[in-house]
This record gives sequence, C-alpha cells and structure tokens, in this order.
Amino acid sequence: MEMIDLESLSLKELKQLQKRVETAITEFKDRETRRALEEVEAFARDRGLSPADLQALMRKRTRRPATPKYADPNDPSVTWSGRGRRPHWVTAALADGKTLDDLAI
Repeated sequence: MEMIDLESLSLKELKQLQKRVETAITEFKDRETRRALEEVEAFARDRGLSPADLQALMRKRTRRPATPKYADPNDPSVTWSGRGRRPHWVTAALADGKTLDDLAI
C-alpha cells in the first residue's frame, strides 16, 4: 500500500481523496454484504430452505400499541400503558400520596 503525503495536498485534493475513500468504503461494505448474503443463501439451500423461507424468518413481528391502563387525573385524555418510563404526571401523583390503583382507568 502506498503512503500518501497528506501534508503536501491542497484542500481540493484532500476533499477529492475523501470522496474516493468514502466511495471505496461504501463499495467494500456492499461487496461484503452481497458475499454474506450469498453464503447465507447457499447455506439455506444446502438445508432445503428457499429464499421465501428465509424472508419469512427475517420478518419482524410488529407489536400492537399497548392499551392504556392509567390516566392523568387532571387530564383524562393523557394516558400511560404502564410500559416504559413513568410519565411526570404519574411520578407527581405518586409523590402526592396516590397509588397506581388510584390512576387506573
């Protein structure tokens, strides 16, 4: 691999070099991805699986939105399912001595 004296290049030449490097990286990743997919497909074919079988395995399961379980007593249109971080209104209500049962819909 040849060494490039970056100090001797102008800004224009450095930017051209940067574009060439970015293009080379993208092309390398594409080649590696295609190679990996070919290997996976060959592996699957050897075991009697079709591309459709592979696609079925790769489909992501989608989650339904969680049903709200709690409502803000000051604004019942603001709800929380009980999943994830507690909203500020839940934290404030609990600090005021309420329980989650008090906030349940």
